[in-house]
Amino acid sequence: MAQILSNQWILKRRPHWDRLSALLAQCDASGLGQLSRAELQELALLYRQVAADLSVLRQDSTSRTYALHVNQLLARAHHIIYSGRKASLLTLFRFLRDEYPAIFQRQIGYVSAALAVSVAFGLLGAALTNARPEFMRHFVGPEMIATMERHTMWTESVVSVAPMASSAIMTNNLTVCFISFAGGIVFGLGTFFSLYVNGMMLGVIGATCHHYDMSLLLWSFVAPHGSLELPSILIAGGAGFRLGHAMLFPGALRWRESVARGGIEATQLVSGIIPLLVIAGILEGFFSPSHAPIWLKFTVGGLLFVLLNLWLFRPVRPAVQALER
Repeated sequence: MAQILSNQWILKRRPHWDRLSALLAQCDASGLGQLSRAELQELALLYRQVAADLSVLRQDSTSRTYALHVNQLLARAHHIIYSGRKASLLTLFRFLRDEYPAIFQRQIGYVSAALAVSVAFGLLGAALTNARPEFMRHFVGPEMIATMERHTMWTESVVSVAPMASSAIMTNNLTVCFISFAGGIVFGLGTFFSLYVNGMMLGVIGATCHHYDMSLLLWSFVAPHGSLELPSILIAGGAGFRLGHAMLFPGALRWRESVARGGIEATQLVSGIIPLLVIAGILEGFFSPSHAPIWLKFTVGGLLFVLLNLWLFRPVRPAVQALER
């Protein structure tokens, strides 16, 4: 009975495979650019549907021949779809404008988990510092404590070497985000540890500056670049958690397939933060440590944070959602 049902399912799905094969043959003959918009959307939809069919076929040992055929179709489709994307500034702009918000919104649960971890350890760091002021010395170091005792910000030296500092800051921010993302490869534990360190550090520094009556100086420094930098770290952490989840909970997929899919989705998620980190690095090197009015720094930070949220949570067209799923 199961075999009869399997045959019926194959008869139902085979026209979709044949249609995908026909579209691929058309691409081979005249190129991807010759397809109409409707055909491009159909190609993307068939690619996802046939990928789901392959997962079903692989669970049936009697359907290996069909699985091999479908796998070859998917390999051809993947090559045509992704090799056809020429890298350009316009392509990047369209990806960030149209595709990335859909990617972010699909992975919002993992980013929320990264936010929860960071906030929890930030509050813990602040509470421990308030309860035992000497705890701060384990995190911020004696040099930073010495500058706070003089009621000066440790960022004053950045202004005089802004160009070099900005480059170093960008590199450091990229490194922090990469560690948060790559930490997912050890089942998410590396990501968790990275978020713990960043959360604790922010909480301890915040409480330390409050202890020395420097909260306004601290947060006016953090606001301009932090409005982009901190969300970027959380998004990178969300990407790491997505990868870790794929490794720990493959579900109905094979472990390799789960990790491959999780890796692709995590990479897509983290790719959107690179321009954010570039902007944040420039601000942190030139504007945040400057002597600009405090109200202006908070205004810039607030405006950037609002624009960031308008971008990430913008309504996504159904067609874009279909292409990305």
